[in-house]
Amino acid sequence: MTDTVPGNQVGAAPAGDPAERTPAGTRVDGVEVLGALSPSRASDFRSCPLQFRFRTIDRLPEPVSPAAMRGNVVHKVLEDLFDLNPPERTPERAQALVQLAWEQVLAVEPGAAEMFAGDAGELTAWLASCRESLARYFDLEDPRRLEPAHREEYVETLLESRLLLRGVVDRIDVAPDGAIRVVDYKTGRSPAVGFEGPALFQMRFYALVIWRTRGVVPALLRLIYLGDGEMVSYVPDEADLLATERLVQALWEAIRTARETGDWRPSPGPRCAWCSFQQVCPAFGGTPPPLPVREDPPSGPDDAAQTDAR
Repeated sequence: MTDTVPGNQVGAAPAGDPAERTPAGTRVDGVEVLGALSPSRASDFRSCPLQFRFRTIDRLPEPVSPAAMRGNVVHKVLEDLFDLNPPERTPERAQALVQLAWEQVLAVEPGAAEMFAGDAGELTAWLASCRESLARYFDLEDPRRLEPAHREEYVETLLESRLLLRGVVDRIDVAPDGAIRVVDYKTGRSPAVGFEGPALFQMRFYALVIWRTRGVVPALLRLIYLGDGEMVSYVPDEADLLATERLVQALWEAIRTARETGDWRPSPGPRCAWCSFQQVCPAFGGTPPPLPVREDPPSGPDDAAQTDAR
């Protein structure tokens, strides 16, 4: 059982992803934004600049995947679970919420219905996998003892360079003494020892945004992996977050350079096995489409931040 941190009144997250609606050139608090980054898009560029280009510049479509939709359903159940009174936050109630969460996901992701092509048995098995993930959650936390301050919370901060950092945090817990715990649910399996870097970068990114907006360094960053029932916890400090800020700024400068030169190089590696863009990737014999005609100033591309990988 994990430790518990009482929190404040739950705050409602805005409809949709607000990060989609802040293009370069937008004014935030009276300041013109040069560009914006989310942890997902920053991670894309770190792992493969060409994948970043395909997603952010070309905006090439990607197929809906059962794994991604499982993440959406499980996240929705865990969000809605905290709308209930504490005694009602039981494993049985979570299981009962799965069907409703699936219907809500279908309403905003019409392509999700095509995953199973009318195969009722495959859909039933997939819904069962969602319930298995939720069952593991109750092995790790008791939601009856938690009162999150925020769920699915959109956060943003504007750096001195006028780069906007933004994202959506799964859960923020605030203790009576003001200590903050940042929690992220992952429906996949926990990374092997030594491979936690990408996930911890995402959490440090969130911690940086919270620190810059609230003036408080989060006391704990926690990743909850529902694929195998493991948790990864990390205690950040100001040095960590300053290093993260420098890294993010350097990534943004590299993105601007790639945009100005048109040099978006692929970086072949293990993640290629899950990439949707192999047919147009030179590393696999493909040819990228022509770059779209630029309509924004050379200050940088609009980062179409998505909800981070689940």
